Amino acid sequence: MTNPAPLESRSLLIGVDGGASKTLALVADAEGSVLGRGRAGPSNYQVIGREAAFRALEDAIRQARTGIPGEPAAICLGLAGAARPVDQQLFLAWAADRYPGLPVTLGHDGRLVLAAGAPEGWGIALLCGTGTLAYGEDREGRSTRADGWGYLLGDAGSGYALGHAALRAVACADDGRGPETALTTAILTHWSLTDAQELVSRVYDPPIPRTEIAALARIVAEVAAEGDLVARGLLTDAGRDLAIAVRAVALRLHLPQPIPCALAGSVILHAPIIAASMEATARDFGLFLAPITPVHEPAQGAVRLARNLLTQAKSTEDRRSLEPERRSLTSTSGRLSRGG
Repeated sequence: MTNPAPLESRSLLIGVDGGASKTLALVADAEGSVLGRGRAGPSNYQVIGREAAFRALEDAIRQARTGIPGEPAAICLGLAGAARPVDQQLFLAWAADRYPGLPVTLGHDGRLVLAAGAPEGWGIALLCGTGTLAYGEDREGRSTRADGWGYLLGDAGSGYALGHAALRAVACADDGRGPETALTTAILTHWSLTDAQELVSRVYDPPIPRTEIAALARIVAEVAAEGDLVARGLLTDAGRDLAIAVRAVALRLHLPQPIPCALAGSVILHAPIIAASMEATARDFGLFLAPITPVHEPAQGAVRLARNLLTQAKSTEDRRSLEPERRSLTSTSGRLSRGG
């Protein structure tokens, strides 16, 4: 194998956001300006296996680089399902084989969102899609997270939690244990059902996939926009739950105010009531979040992390290139001091 070209001769940054539904790769120049995009299938190897995940990464990166001259200088892989050290070593080994000698970093989805949406590189990233996660970093690089425990242990305020709450609201309305709600007609129509009692077999036999329940969050938002009080209440409650996670992160890191906050995920980005409730509840907790930045493409954060990595790698390379000269100067100085 030939030695890779030195970093100064390379010009491209690669940032990847790989999840359970799709993989997006961005290729950017050394300044971080995006030059190409590539999309492929899922790359969460916990779901599809490592070989399929590797193929998705390769396909997305190849598409993104099509027609763009230059060689990669640094890579950031933001991958769902790669949180444990053993998982990370798997992908670092793949990258070392595919791109020998290149600096590579792995970043989970919280890091990507924060890098994309926090202008100074610190603050809180709040992700709310099928699941939820609040992730924060302070100015010194210390980090912590709250929630992200999955649908059985946590994910309060998530798409799944909203869908589940909506189904419970429909059941309560049908029994007379709760108020009438337009969610009943909306959900029955969505699933082509005629009676609320049919929800039992639809949900339990066979067990419904979690993603289908999470998809009901969109219906909750639509019904709320039409003025349904039950649906609006569910969205407001979701925002409060998210604010509790944000508060936990802010308190653990002792973040100064105002706190930059980056928002990502289909649920919070498409349901203004949730975002407004989260911000208002945070304010009630004594937290001032600003700026609040929507992040529609977390892969942009991967590009920024790749650029930071390249800067660090070049600094290290520069120091190493100076070592022979320093040793020579030290040797010469020693000889002169001895009268040589």
